[in-house]
Amino acid sequence: MNKMSFEIIEEFEEQISAFFGSPYAVAVDCCTHAIELCLRLKNIEHYSVPRRTYISVPFLANKLNIGFTWREEEWQDYYYLGGTNIIDAAVLWRQGSFVPNTYMCISFQYRKHLSLGRGGVILTDNKMDAIKLKKMSYDGRLPNTPWREQNIDTMGYHYYMTPETAELGLKKLPGAIKREPKQWTVTDWPDLTKMEIFK
Repeated sequence: MNKMSFEIIEEFEEQISAFFGSPYAVAVDCCTHAIELCLRLKNIEHYSVPRRTYISVPFLANKLNIGFTWREEEWQDYYYLGGTNIIDAAVLWRQGSFVPNTYMCISFQYRKHLSLGRGGVILTDNKMDAIKLKKMSYDGRLPNTPWREQNIDTMGYHYYMTPETAELGLKKLPGAIKREPKQWTVTDWPDLTKMEIFK
């Protein structure tokens, strides 16, 4: 990635963090990977999720060999992965809504308020963790320096947001800020425990 491309992503991160009120934002390729990176960063061994959520969140437990349990919760806008300070805020769109001392994972999938087709972001107030998450998302390296010039010390997962997605985000962000977001309810998701894969 050249400097110009990196700056586009950095500008998008800065505008998103300003909107939500978080000190730092790490743009990634999707919200599920945002949650995964946070689980990896914090070395989580167990979490709980509401019975009504998106299927990828419990799937992550299987992928990462993490224990998980179901819980009943009438959540709105976001919920915590139980036992952690990681928040699935995929559908959240509210100015100044960042919760301090957490890792809030937002989605920009095509049905979300800021619809970019794909993409997500991790909001945090921990500078060192923001740097670690950026490196984890970008093949273990910092994106503004050629990788051959870096002494890679972090496992990377190729989950970064592309400059094209960030550029689209910058174009659509003003309109998204002006528009009223959809109010999602817990009934927008089925009870996952009734699906064959989770029996």
